[in-house]
Amino acid sequence: MRVRRWLVLTGSAVVSAAILVLGAGGWDYLVWRFGERVSVADRLQQFAPRVEPLWQARCRDAQLAYPPARVRLLGLKAEKRLEVYAADAHGAWKPLVSYPVLAASGGPGPKLREGDGQVPEGLYRIVLLNPNSLFHVSLRVDYPSDDDRSHGRADGRESLGSDIMIHGGQASIGCLAIGDPAIEEVFTLAARVGIAQVDTLILPHDLRRDPRFPTPVPAWMTARYQHLLVAAQGLPHLGQ
Repeated sequence: MRVRRWLVLTGSAVVSAAILVLGAGGWDYLVWRFGERVSVADRLQQFAPRVEPLWQARCRDAQLAYPPARVRLLGLKAEKRLEVYAADAHGAWKPLVSYPVLAASGGPGPKLREGDGQVPEGLYRIVLLNPNSLFHVSLRVDYPSDDDRSHGRADGRESLGSDIMIHGGQASIGCLAIGDPAIEEVFTLAARVGIAQVDTLILPHDLRRDPRFPTPVPAWMTARYQHLLVAAQGLPHLGQ
């Protein structure tokens, strides 16, 4: 009995300490860290009753098949918005929906090193769907890309940072947090399309409306902005 009581008291103390240290998210963290793991398929089954009809209707309105062949996520840092586009049979992008970004740290300009709080800027692949994210579910962005690593070596920069996500919740450092209902929708679409056919274009601001680039930035980033501007101009504004 004494051993059992000690285990109960110790467990309670650990839970209390985690909640005290981690704040209101302490219990969520413990569930994420030690709780039962679920699969992508489990999440799709969970989200499907609400989410699938939304995507079917959006694709139908855009005259697209569901799921579409390709998807691009447009992250606009200054406007705090994530827009979703899908390609039609001819490769033309069609706008589907826009979500507010509820949290994103840093300001205009690229991410250069771990701990700088910056959201990366560039055209990145989605390389992983995480159904057990600390922030509900998430999509991993492939920062640092090969191009980021190349420029880091040329600049003499190490520890470029990692673990950049588009995720749920309302807090973020270096990631894009869009809230739980929105990430359930994006997560489902990416899973249905297949992450090999999903990428994300992250811009300092909407270059389609204002083609001026942030300054000062490294010379290589100015060249990257030129490519990002071309990619952005291929995306119609929502409502067009």
